[in-house]
Amino acid sequence: METILYFILLALIAEILGTVGGFGSSVFFVPIASLFFDFYSVLGITALFHVASNVSKIIIFHKGFNKRLILSMGVPAVLFVIFGAWLSQYINVGVVEILLSMILISTSLTLLFVKQFAIQPTLINSMGGGALSGILAGMLGTGGVIRGLTLAAFGLEKQVFIMTSAIIDLGIDFSRSLVYFSNGYIHRHDLHLVFWLILVSFVGSYCGKLILKRVSQEQFKKIVLVFILFTGVFILGQQILKWL
Repeated sequence: METILYFILLALIAEILGTVGGFGSSVFFVPIASLFFDFYSVLGITALFHVASNVSKIIIFHKGFNKRLILSMGVPAVLFVIFGAWLSQYINVGVVEILLSMILISTSLTLLFVKQFAIQPTLINSMGGGALSGILAGMLGTGGVIRGLTLAAFGLEKQVFIMTSAIIDLGIDFSRSLVYFSNGYIHRHDLHLVFWLILVSFVGSYCGKLILKRVSQEQFKKIVLVFILFTGVFILGQQILKWL
C-alpha cells in the first residue's frame, strides 16, 4: 500500500509538471512508472492514464483550440502511433531513448540561447512533428515533448496550446491503447490503478491551471523549452545509469 501511495504522489507531480509545460505528463510519468512496473506494463498504464489526463485538460482548459494544427499534426500522429505501438515489440528501447534525448537537448538549448534560430511554423513541420511525436509515443510511451516543441513554433496562446495538444494527444492515446491491448500490455491486475489515475489527472490538471494563471506568455514559452531540456537530460541520465 505504501508503494502505491508513492506512485500516486509521483504521478500527481508528473501531471502538474506536464500541464504547466503544455505537452502532457507522460514524459515524466513513464520514467516514474518504470520504477514500479516492467516496460510493457508501463506502456499500457501510461496510455490509460493519458486518456484520462487529456480528457481532464479538455474539460478544464475548454477555451479555444487550433483546428488546422489538430488536423495537420493530429492525423499523422494517430497514423504513426499505431505503427509505433506495433513496433514497440521489436525495438531496442535504450538506443531510441538516447537518440531522442540528444535531439531534445540540442534543439531546446538552441531555441533557448540562439535567438535567431526558430522552427518555422509550416505545414511540413507540423505534419513532421505530429508523425514523429506519434511514433515515439507508440514505441516509448512518450512523444509529447516533440509535439510541444513543434507547437511552440506556432506562437499559440497558452490555453490554446494546451487544448490543441490535449486533443491531438487524446487521439494518440486512444489509438495506441487499442494496439497495446491487442499486444497484451494492459493487464487486469493493473486496472485497480485506473480510479486513482483519473483522480490524479483532474487534480493535477487543475493545479497546473492555477499555476499557469500566474505565468506570462513569454514565460510559458521558456517553461516549455526548459522542461524539454530537462526531459532530454533525464532520459540520457537514465540510460547512462543503466550502463554503469
